Amino acid sequence: MKLLLDFLPLLLFFGTFKFAEAHKEWAAAFASDHLGFLVSGGVVGVEEAPVLLATLVVIAATLVQVAVLKLRGRKIDLMLWITLALVVVLGGATVWFHNATFIKWKPSAAFWGMGLALWVSQAIFKKNLLQSMIGGELSLPPTVWQRLNFAWVAFFGLMGLLNLYVAYSFSTSTWATFKVFGVYGLMIAFTVAQVVYLSRYLKDAPESAPAADKQP
Repeated sequence: MKLLLDFLPLLLFFGTFKFAEAHKEWAAAFASDHLGFLVSGGVVGVEEAPVLLATLVVIAATLVQVAVLKLRGRKIDLMLWITLALVVVLGGATVWFHNATFIKWKPSAAFWGMGLALWVSQAIFKKNLLQSMIGGELSLPPTVWQRLNFAWVAFFGLMGLLNLYVAYSFSTSTWATFKVFGVYGLMIAFTVAQVVYLSRYLKDAPESAPAADKQP
């Protein structure tokens, strides 16, 4: 359920973009008539309408996501707070200035923001932020936690660069597809690689409980 809630804003972004892209004339007219007050000049062009509508949808969806978590008394992850701030600021700039560049920078800024938070907490404050977030679920040696932390720092840094490469080298439509499916696919692959790496430290855990039971 949490995974679906996390993924839902991106799916709505992608679905809105693709629908508006297939109906550009309608999208431009709808945006100009009903949302023109949010846009500089009050008129939305045919080519910019799809990304503008998709951006408005993802802003609304992210705000609702945070509100739902708050109302249910759930903890809001650092990544979601970063995402919310960026999607409101950069998404708002995209809408007002009719410029998709701002929202295209959002994933890179989010990746780099999270990577910076992990690096600063470890290098300056001597606190492993990753261990603080999931340490209750995993018992690992301090050196492994440090490697895991910096592996994610490197991954976030590379993902930010990859997002910009796709954003500036391909069409907005291709970037939107990459943003939803490419990014999550790479994150899942990296997570699986982490699980394989950590398995060597976790495989003996189930055997320790029976051994303890045999003590007099």
